[in-house]
Amino acid sequence: MTNSNKQLSDIPFSVLDLSPIIVGGTPADSLRNTLDLAQHVEAWGYNRYWLAEHHNMPFIASSATSVVIGHVAAGTSKIRVGSGGIMLPNHAPLVIAEQFGTLESLFPGRIDLGLGRAPGTDMRTARALRRDLHSNGDDFPEQLAELRAYFNPSLAPGRGYVRAIPGENLNIPIWLLGSSGFSAQLAGHLGLPFAFASHFSPNYTLPALELYRSSFQPSEVLEEPYAMLGVNVILGESDEEGIRLSTTLQQQFLNLVRNVEAPLQPPVDNFEDKLNEYERQALQQQLGATIAGGPETVKTKLQKFVDDTQADEIMVISQIFDHQARLRSYEMLAEITDRNPNNL
Repeated sequence: MTNSNKQLSDIPFSVLDLSPIIVGGTPADSLRNTLDLAQHVEAWGYNRYWLAEHHNMPFIASSATSVVIGHVAAGTSKIRVGSGGIMLPNHAPLVIAEQFGTLESLFPGRIDLGLGRAPGTDMRTARALRRDLHSNGDDFPEQLAELRAYFNPSLAPGRGYVRAIPGENLNIPIWLLGSSGFSAQLAGHLGLPFAFASHFSPNYTLPALELYRSSFQPSEVLEEPYAMLGVNVILGESDEEGIRLSTTLQQQFLNLVRNVEAPLQPPVDNFEDKLNEYERQALQQQLGATIAGGPETVKTKLQKFVDDTQADEIMVISQIFDHQARLRSYEMLAEITDRNPNNL
């Protein structure tokens, strides 16, 4: 299904930030850069700014996701701020209801709660987070129902009356995040917005969208399905620069494949020469939808991606080593998608 009438300027663009820790840098540096990037993309017309929960990863500083959301929301004024996502099996639903109820109370009308069912880490770390592994993601629908009932007690009349204060009766948009079909179908059945991780699961994008849209049932939240897609987008002033900048992201995934723990690495030349065939295929499988290059190339490839997927919103991930280059990438993206009219 394609519809070339949906132009890049017609749909919102948002940001997913992993608060990357670079080699030679500190988490404090990363969190300062996170706020700086949020302030810039707010001025450039981006729609929302999400932080991701990962643990025991030396290149990600956003593990205390709710805390970082509060930091970003306090330093901005209008952009929506949220989680992409909170890994619900790591937490008691009541705790998340209270945390996001607090955030919504502090920053009314600006908080999103994106939820995933993966641990966001290795199983040893998951055990440290949860103390036991009885919650392996299979009970995610039950956890989600409990969480939603804390915000809206009418969803579970007659249950034991534990209340989320703050949280109760607050309208906090809940999104389901996924990289396969499970959350796509659940989001459809519940009539919730769905965010898919095309940035690391590109081969499942179209099947997951079809499952979400075909299983969608209108709800008090949404009358029609709403799908946001995460995409790696890396712009340089030229195709050569954009592709070179993208080798930082490639090295990050290569380190995961090789089971090497390391901060984010600077870009390198001739990256392909350093790979064996298995590594080349693994990177293609996970990063095959990455869009890197100069402005015209990126604009053309993004338009094709929107044509192919009919995405309602694009969430951009730009794992770029140098902070100024990262800012410039988002600025150029705002320009080519016509959300930077003042050329700030």
